[in-house]
Amino acid sequence: SDHMENIYGYLMKYTNLVTGWQYRFFVLNNDAGLLEYFVNEQSRHLKPRGTLQLAGAVISPSDEDSHTFTVNAASGEQYKLRATDAKERQHWVSRLQICTQHHTEAIGKNNPPLKSRSFSLASQGSANSPGAQRRPSQNAVSFFSVGHHRLPTGKRVPIMQPDHLVDVREMMSQAEGQQRDLIRSIECLPASGHLTSLDQDLLMLKATSMATMNCLNDCFHILQLQHASQQKGSLPAGTTISWLEPKISLANHFKNGAAQNFPAEINKPASVREEQSIAEPCQLTREPEEINPDEELEDICDDKEDDLGAVEEQRSVILHLLSQLKLGMDLTRVVLPTFILEKRSLLEMYADFMSHPDLFIAIASGGSAEERMIRFVEYYLTSFHEGRKGAIAKKPYNPIIGETFHCSWRMPRSRAAADAGSSSSAHSPSEQAALPKEPEGQAEPDYYTVKFVAEQVSHHPPVSGFYAECVERKMCVNAHVWTKSKFLGMSIGVTMVGEGVLHLLEHGEEYTFSLPCAYARSILTVPWVELGGKVNINCAKTGYSASINFHTKPFYGGKLHRVTGEVKQNMTNTVVCRVQGEWNSVLEFTYSNGETKYVDLTKLSVTRKRVRPLEKQGPFESRRLWQHVTESLRDGDIDKATEHKRALEERQRNEERLRAETETPWSTKYFLKDGDGWVYHKPLWKTVSAAQTQQTDSN
Repeated sequence: SDHMENIYGYLMKYTNLVTGWQYRFFVLNNDAGLLEYFVNEQSRHLKPRGTLQLAGAVISPSDEDSHTFTVNAASGEQYKLRATDAKERQHWVSRLQICTQHHTEAIGKNNPPLKSRSFSLASQGSANSPGAQRRPSQNAVSFFSVGHHRLPTGKRVPIMQPDHLVDVREMMSQAEGQQRDLIRSIECLPASGHLTSLDQDLLMLKATSMATMNCLNDCFHILQLQHASQQKGSLPAGTTISWLEPKISLANHFKNGAAQNFPAEINKPASVREEQSIAEPCQLTREPEEINPDEELEDICDDKEDDLGAVEEQRSVILHLLSQLKLGMDLTRVVLPTFILEKRSLLEMYADFMSHPDLFIAIASGGSAEERMIRFVEYYLTSFHEGRKGAIAKKPYNPIIGETFHCSWRMPRSRAAADAGSSSSAHSPSEQAALPKEPEGQAEPDYYTVKFVAEQVSHHPPVSGFYAECVERKMCVNAHVWTKSKFLGMSIGVTMVGEGVLHLLEHGEEYTFSLPCAYARSILTVPWVELGGKVNINCAKTGYSASINFHTKPFYGGKLHRVTGEVKQNMTNTVVCRVQGEWNSVLEFTYSNGETKYVDLTKLSVTRKRVRPLEKQGPFESRRLWQHVTESLRDGDIDKATEHKRALEERQRNEERLRAETETPWSTKYFLKDGDGWVYHKPLWKTVSAAQTQQTDSN
């Protein structure tokens, strides 16, 4: 058949967060049921770099864009691929699905019948087991009379004997009944006394039993599909075998198994009704707003997240939530309980990574390319400690689309000059550059200003753009980050997909960098944050690069929060600096001239950001948008915070639905789409370039 022809060609394959996407030559071998790939077409005669068995695989077009799709093998291995356009993706997806279906059916038809067991699956030799109680008349016809058409009388099915499925179904029915009795018994226990319904061991038993039954039901669903395939000879067109969705909606939170009902509309506080009735953001002005730094005041908020109280009290909710999740499940669309939230938006968290503006400004004053790269690495590694608020791992608010955050920092010029001088003496004996002189006759303030703006530019997938600049130092940084969170059992992993670029306009240098993965560990006891993964920092112009490894703690032994790295000159492959230590404690920098420098992050001075008062902020600026949720969390009123949060999320869903119905595209305010990334609408490199062009024309 034409549909079963072997096809081949180049596709982009996602390798990892560091390497990203790479072109590879793929071959679909229909006869063998294999998807193979090579480095390029010329190496096709060599051994493949990778091979996937397509029998039992699931081919899924991605909802990220119209070019991407994934191939999930039955072994658990996954290829994430990207075609050049939607048409090519459809071509590959359809051919892969046809090949997958063909070989999946072939395996089912060629498998011998299941042999009868001499023992019961429930309890060996038990006269009360479902196998012993099964009536002789139970067969494939009686089993499938509920969900499938009755087979013609006398027609034999030679492939599979269905009595084993009947046994399993009866056993599962009994297990489900016993599990319901178990839950009921636990919930009927008194709320106080020697053994209560909130006993931690009982809650764990309740959660794990529910998760086990959900998993067994999913497995049985797959067996049913396989059996149906053997009965009918083939799967219906377009049928795929996949995990079922959780039977209990994750949008609702439960307390000890009981749903929490929200108050009726008439009982909602005025602030909630106000949140729901704010005009749709696309109807508000989407024109960029120039924020006057003089209107911003030094921030007095200091919300450290060291309180475990709410997490301890709501442990039953966490256990119930965990019972609904599966390993590897994407948590992007899962509504998490309010009490695990920290009192700030994700956009503000990105701003808090800039809490050492003195180190940021000092990068540009490095006297050599080597020194500037080392200074950037130093700033990069010191940014994560202050970005976390306290030792307890809590989750910042998910920004809603159109949400923005503005702030700035002021750094005395005298302090910046002193920091630059002391820093350069430790880094390199090479020449030191003085700070640039300001134009004569122009009154300048005695401080540098670093401005910051962030915007949530996409909801699905959740992408944030942020930009910071120091005009006086002619430097700026632009970044976009897509947060992907997954459930990993007793921890949650967050991958920060995206890229940042630091521009030093005085030197014509660009430094590209990425962000490490983050993990919330021990989510049932005392949750804590860990960073992991390898990141690279590169400057193409100078040939300097840095490789940084954030090490996760081994299962046995080892230190927490360990980080190692090195800076080298790519042309000569010479390492000019090595770094080791902990990203939240002490870092040790060893330079090529033999000097060593220690940086104690717990003693580094933190410059407070400056933020406009709430009354001067727009309705979609983070602090004003989330103010009622934040106030309720500060007061310890979890129910009220949940209600305010739910109102914001419901409004966002309504707005998204309205845009879809009216076919109105979302319009961002400060960031513009640029390929796969997002760029600030008025970056400093464009402003400086335009000013230089104007000056040249006037001369």
